[in-house]
Amino acid sequence: MGKYVIKGGNPLVGEVEIGGAKNAALAILAAAIMTDDVVFIENMPDEADTNVMLQAIESIGAIVERPSRHSVRIHPSHITGYTIDNDYIRKIRASYYLLGSLLGKYKKARVVPPGGCTIGLRPIDQHIKGFTALGAELHNEEGGIIDARADKLEGNHIYLDVVSVGATINIMMAASMAEGKTIIENAAKEPHVVDLANFLNSMGADIKGAGTDVVKINGVKKLHGTEYTIIPDQIEAGTFMVAAAATKGDITIKNVIPKHLESISAKLVEMGCQIHESDDAVRVVATKRLQNTHVKTLPYPGFPTDMQPQMTVALGLASGISIVTESIFENRFKYVNELTRMGACIKVEGSSAIVEGVDKYTGATISAPDLRAGAALVIAALTAEGFSTVEDIMYIERGYEDFDKKLRDLGGHIEKVDSEYDATKFKLKNA
Repeated sequence: MGKYVIKGGNPLVGEVEIGGAKNAALAILAAAIMTDDVVFIENMPDEADTNVMLQAIESIGAIVERPSRHSVRIHPSHITGYTIDNDYIRKIRASYYLLGSLLGKYKKARVVPPGGCTIGLRPIDQHIKGFTALGAELHNEEGGIIDARADKLEGNHIYLDVVSVGATINIMMAASMAEGKTIIENAAKEPHVVDLANFLNSMGADIKGAGTDVVKINGVKKLHGTEYTIIPDQIEAGTFMVAAAATKGDITIKNVIPKHLESISAKLVEMGCQIHESDDAVRVVATKRLQNTHVKTLPYPGFPTDMQPQMTVALGLASGISIVTESIFENRFKYVNELTRMGACIKVEGSSAIVEGVDKYTGATISAPDLRAGAALVIAALTAEGFSTVEDIMYIERGYEDFDKKLRDLGGHIEKVDSEYDATKFKLKNA
């Protein structure tokens, strides 16, 4: 199992190209099996989670071709099964998207419940509420498999009790092939919700209002093939923005949609960074010590929960006291213990972290508890005095493509190693 060895202290400087959005790709791959025609998708991130989703749709008969690293051609007409239950699919949260797509197309689905990072409970009560309102019956089988079936799906008016990205996506897929009109109120507005709606519309669906809190779907009988390009990854972009801030660097992040990054940009400006935007790029310049601020995670367009650990790492080096409040997932501060081993001064009280800025972090051996916290700890290590080792990097590789290479290209001293011999060699070379 690999790990990262990092020598901190270098500001990150240069340009980085952002890949396709993982969260959009997972939903779009699930929706791609809702037609019998060929679907061609570009800007597909080559990450562990998306590759697991491709394996899952292959396991029920779809033919998957990879013309290039970042494109995929899917032939769904060969699908013969409706059960998704493999060890690999249990590892990702997005397994539940296959409930919505299979139920919409075939009116039956058997899928294992969501896995992924242990950052909190992942209730699917709003998904079930939506599917039930459309006319499906759901049962839990032995082993945790969720069985969903319907003689037919009929449009309905659905009000989500809480804003849920997953439920919005799942209901949108199922309702696309239901009879009549579905209205989802209190819908999630995240960029990847909009991207999925655009993808489905390119297949012949009739979805309006995605990106607002009311989504209207007129069901259609059939979806057709399409060619589609996935949006850039908002969270990967934000991670490099914060990396520039934390390391006192100067990074131009290319292939982005600046509007998707506004909440992150606004906080970095409050912290004293310079932000320069163009049509498809954002440049972050940090020349002095960061200033304290307060952050609260909220559904889009609020500050993303997936950026909370990275921002907390940066605030740990800022002057003064900052308060970070997590309102989406209840277990998202598990990385704080690792960060305090590097010298951070952070106290977690309930859903908030009180962060007292320190002058520097010190190198340590730390472990990534989940995807985004893992990326945050890498940023901390890049700022730290001395050498750090980041273990359990399989979490990081679930959602970041070529993370270590991109950081090296920006001047970071980081290497993925598989043995203590390689780790020692890296340390001697960078002593």
